[in-house]
Amino acid sequence: MNIQWYPGHIAKAERELKEQLKRVDVVLEVRDARIPLSTHHPQADQWVSGKTRVLVLNRVDMITPAVQQLWVSWFEQQGDVPYCTNAQQGTGIKEVTQAARTAGGSVNQRRRDRGMRPRPVRAVVIGFPNVGKSALINRLLGRRVVASARRAGVTRQLRWVRISEQIELLDAPGIIPVKLSNQQQALKLAICDDIGEASYDNQQVAVALIEFLRDLDNNYAKEPLPPSPLVRRYQIEPQSLTSEDYLHTLANERYQGNVERTALQLLNDFRKGLLGKIALELPPG
Repeated sequence: MNIQWYPGHIAKAERELKEQLKRVDVVLEVRDARIPLSTHHPQADQWVSGKTRVLVLNRVDMITPAVQQLWVSWFEQQGDVPYCTNAQQGTGIKEVTQAARTAGGSVNQRRRDRGMRPRPVRAVVIGFPNVGKSALINRLLGRRVVASARRAGVTRQLRWVRISEQIELLDAPGIIPVKLSNQQQALKLAICDDIGEASYDNQQVAVALIEFLRDLDNNYAKEPLPPSPLVRRYQIEPQSLTSEDYLHTLANERYQGNVERTALQLLNDFRKGLLGKIALELPPG
């Protein structure tokens, strides 16, 4: 399976974003806390160059506190200060707002030094599709102003919104690389619903998720994780089956042999956190 997705509205949005970045003081880069490396756009560092970046790890409610702390420590070692949020519930929003204001303070100080009047700090929110950018903006605003849903591609065009007298925010559609060269990362995007569903086959992605969950204990031996998510949720032991056989067995036992429906159910159970707090990535090293 080769997962690729670069619809026309994203190509257009990326061109417009590059133009608007010239006017921006602060960049809020939002990543999915389950896959912080896979949801980092390879060009983001180039776009942020010369500006202040506020790194936001959203959906921290979907990983364990132990894994969250691992990521915070790792990013701090890289010289970043990650802000952990749950935009759906509003956790961590005050800290992000304060970080954006602080970052913009130096902008207005430079304006004062030149004899210019202060103006609202201009910030842009960037990130992959469906990582929670619009939900974050609505929380920052304290009201629902931009469309937000748990699927990729809801935001289609750039739009400026004023948070307060101090901050203006640019809401941008999810931006994804023209080509996804790392297919392991592409699979994680598909599993987490951070890429358009037209780009992948549900059954193949569900099999990949089962494969990951089967290897969970081996891959994350250092971390206390929920025991056997598949057994706890479906009461079917995966170790004696191939991942594909597991999907078919689950279909036969639960969903009248409908493999496509089973694949969708399995993916949705993971995406809604019904399999537990499971990160698909840990810090390197």
